[in-house]
Amino acid sequence: MEVNLASVVRPGDGVIWGQACAEPLTLVEALVAQRAALGPIEVFMGVNWSGTIRAEHADCIRLTAYCGAGHNRKLADAGVLDICPYPYSQIGPLIRAGKIKSDVVLLQVSPPNARGEYSLGLDVEYLAPAIECARSVVAEINHQVPWTTTERLMRAEDFALMTESSRAPVAPPYGAPGETERRIAQHAAQFIPDGATLEFGLGSLPDAILAALADRRDLGVHSGLLCDGIARLSEQGVITNARKSIDRGVSVGGVLMGTRTLFDHAHLNPRVHLRSSEYTHHPGVLARIERFVAVNSAVEVDLTGQVNAEIAGGAYVGAIGGQLDFVRAANFSRGGVSLICLPSSVGARASRIVARLSGPVATPRSEAGVFVTEWGAADLRGLPLSKRAERMIAIAHPDFRADLELGRAAVLI
Repeated sequence: MEVNLASVVRPGDGVIWGQACAEPLTLVEALVAQRAALGPIEVFMGVNWSGTIRAEHADCIRLTAYCGAGHNRKLADAGVLDICPYPYSQIGPLIRAGKIKSDVVLLQVSPPNARGEYSLGLDVEYLAPAIECARSVVAEINHQVPWTTTERLMRAEDFALMTESSRAPVAPPYGAPGETERRIAQHAAQFIPDGATLEFGLGSLPDAILAALADRRDLGVHSGLLCDGIARLSEQGVITNARKSIDRGVSVGGVLMGTRTLFDHAHLNPRVHLRSSEYTHHPGVLARIERFVAVNSAVEVDLTGQVNAEIAGGAYVGAIGGQLDFVRAANFSRGGVSLICLPSSVGARASRIVARLSGPVATPRSEAGVFVTEWGAADLRGLPLSKRAERMIAIAHPDFRADLELGRAAVLI
């Protein structure tokens, strides 16, 4: 069904839609096709897995994003994507303040329930404040989107335009965990006790770590995103959320990033709630969680515990994201811990543990917790710089340890 967006999108408007699996493909395709007639517009994007937006579309669309994930890297490399280095906890407030424009929101929603309520389905996070600030909301009712318990439910009268589709949500671009990820997972698992509440970042590594926790009891989830591994452990009775200090009995996230395994688990499941990022990342909310284990990744880390999560080889590939929000919460949580997990090298080409970072510091060394590679774990909590370097070199790839020893003295200042 063709959608004419001219009745809702005006020249100069700011447009926002859901990220990753939640991208409303039919609506975004219509926006791209009609862009010249709509006039210059501004778009704020999240993780972009579909590649629907391409560099040539910048002739009429000013593109901004909080991250370089997926096809955003190509847009950034082409010089048509402006990166917004915001912490995730600030995206909602920036939308409400008008710093990120949200005149029109394009939504992918589930079919309505018996009460006529449409679920946001796969994504709430910054869409919730965007909807509240928008002049117009356009809905793609996708019959392959699950009906999930979302912080906000919609009704037909909330939509300026509606169209229907039956399209598989955009699939994650990464595959099953490999041997390196499984080795990292075994080292990370030792820091995750029974009753812990977990947060995970993006990629195949979270699924590997979750798979290593099959013998745990009463794990909980409070995370920016929910992945397939969470569905599997929930079905196995490992994730029960029974010992969470808030939202007991419920896995809380902002967005579903996974496959049909995850979507089927979340469909009509009252034990899975999707919330705004103003809740999932809010420091006041996070401060109430005990035994909070934040599991995140990095492009590279240095010998003192600084994390570059944004730039690799001069290309913008990551994000500030919610890492620092969750790392700080884990550091303050009673019984909590921050885990930064990453492969020790890029094949035989380069070490991902370095003497000096090649990109900006996303998480400072003052927040350093535990770093994990396939070679082991380095617990930097409470350590001076000299001891930190020693432990970090011990988990680096053996081929690069000698060079790191040579560069060690230069960083201990």
